[in-house]
Amino acid sequence: MAERAVAPVSSGQISTIVENLGRVVHAPDETLRLIVLCLVAEGHAIIEDFPGVGKTMLAKALARSLDCHFSRLQFTPDLLPSDVTGVNVFNQRQNEFEFRPGPVFANLLLVDEVNRASPKTQAALLECMEERQVSVDGVTYPLEPPFMVMATQNPIEYEGTYPLPEAQLDRFTMRLSLGYPPLAEEARMLDEQTSAPPLESLLPVADAADVLRLVEAARCVYVEESLGRYVVALLRQTRGDPRLYLGASPRAGIALLRVAKARALAEGRDYVAPDDVKAVAAPVLAHRLILAPEARSAALSAEELVADALARTPVPV
Repeated sequence: MAERAVAPVSSGQISTIVENLGRVVHAPDETLRLIVLCLVAEGHAIIEDFPGVGKTMLAKALARSLDCHFSRLQFTPDLLPSDVTGVNVFNQRQNEFEFRPGPVFANLLLVDEVNRASPKTQAALLECMEERQVSVDGVTYPLEPPFMVMATQNPIEYEGTYPLPEAQLDRFTMRLSLGYPPLAEEARMLDEQTSAPPLESLLPVADAADVLRLVEAARCVYVEESLGRYVVALLRQTRGDPRLYLGASPRAGIALLRVAKARALAEGRDYVAPDDVKAVAAPVLAHRLILAPEARSAALSAEELVADALARTPVPV
């Protein structure tokens, strides 16, 4: 079958991109792999971690690895929605308005410190992320695929920030964190960044056309009916958990299945296995859950409740 012939080649491409990211970003291989899977799953990622661990570097390295059109937005409190989407400007020579595209017109958009901007500006991203289009003055402009938003935010500094509403968090396919590197890796990173920063010499290993082929191959990955029911059962497990004020939505299930398909592709398979769902459940579901006060007082995390839901949900055989 056609899908079976494509999968091994595509899995090699995903591994190549991950290896290229590892030349610059000193983070766990699984984290680097997840960001690539998010791209192949046509999703968006929010990278939440302490300052200085390489969140922006990861986005830049991915853009260079793919040789795609890259754009960066530094969110600040005074940023306007038109600074994101673009604006109509009157052309005196032609005596008409013309549209000047904003930074969102890119294949990879880095939104640094997304929680620094006002809710109105944050909302300007919603249509772009969900509909992959921009509407300005009644005219709709499509965004060229592939399109991925990578947003960063600092989880420890809240003064002067606007926390993302649940509706916008739900637009992000997954939430990732890099963490601090091991001692030896951190020492090597210090040496690299103070002598010859590897990002400057990083070469692309794929292009936009390769990404689109990976996206199409992931779409063709087969999902058995019982596995689809397994995902639904997992979602319902979170909704019935009294420790959660809000469980996972159907949109969360769609995102989970898309990322599981991308993981199956990366493993060289043309079908999704239960392990694919389990491996990506925490980064896809945790940030969409709202903990009940009892869970917060017990110091439980959303990731722990996702793991508990996985343990309670029967796996199809």
